[in-house]
Amino acid sequence: MTVIVRDFRPEDAEAWVRVRRAALPYMITTPEQVVFELAGSPPGRRYRLLVAEEDGEVIGTAQVGLAHESPEPGQAFCNPYTHPERTGRGAGALLLRTAEEYLALAGATSVYTWVLDTPGNRAFAGKRGYAPSRSAHFLHLDLTDGTLPPRQELPPGIELRTAADFADDPRPLFEMDAEATEDEPSDTPAQLADYEEWLARTWRDPGLDHRLTSVVVAGGEVAAFSAARTDGAGRYWSGMTGTRRAHRNRGLAKLAKNDSLHRARAAGYTDAYTGNDAGNGPMLAVNRWFGYEICATEVRHVRRFG
Repeated sequence: MTVIVRDFRPEDAEAWVRVRRAALPYMITTPEQVVFELAGSPPGRRYRLLVAEEDGEVIGTAQVGLAHESPEPGQAFCNPYTHPERTGRGAGALLLRTAEEYLALAGATSVYTWVLDTPGNRAFAGKRGYAPSRSAHFLHLDLTDGTLPPRQELPPGIELRTAADFADDPRPLFEMDAEATEDEPSDTPAQLADYEEWLARTWRDPGLDHRLTSVVVAGGEVAAFSAARTDGAGRYWSGMTGTRRAHRNRGLAKLAKNDSLHRARAAGYTDAYTGNDAGNGPMLAVNRWFGYEICATEVRHVRRFG
């Protein structure tokens, strides 16, 4: 049977999620989120979804595009995944080759991909000219065992709210997110400068749970937050957790994340996941305090064109 690669179609959404959950069970993905991200992606991102198909069955997927929020032009990404029961058929190689050809024509000078830290996956990347760089961990926390740290009494002048409380004016959350994103460790740093784009891509993302996203307000100002993504099926993902520079070293990020986790458990979520750059010691320490354990590691690999 022959493997072909083609563009994603909306009717592929269920199959896309099936492959992604099998290959990367630590990530929170739903069909609605996949379709939403593709439809709302800004033109400068040149975002494209590819599927590998064998005899009518989707066996592989790839997200492809330009890192348009990076201040360094020419950086691109491709994240191919093959269903673990359908490896060895050439789907991953064909997805990657198709993506590289597309990105080179789009003006990319380098492309990065995240590779699960296993001998086979690292060999696959190295054979195709990708060199390893930084690592990141996936972490898991069982929300059913009742070991979350207890809620703490709030310090004077501190309030806990949710993102839902900012429905009429989410700009303070955008400003908080922009500052935290700028300071996040990364080989491809991002800058959030377009409020309308943030509203379209982040605030209205169907995966962002406004009720479970906790916000710390200090002296009337948004000081810290912990974003929550959910799949409606018991799985919760801690997205960006950060503190504005003027309020750091006060334990506010920990306060926000603890509140969000307690809300998630009360709402019936059973498994909490998150991700951390391996060099982000402060957040790794926070997650260890909550009881998270590393369940997998990815290594960022880069190939330069030309």
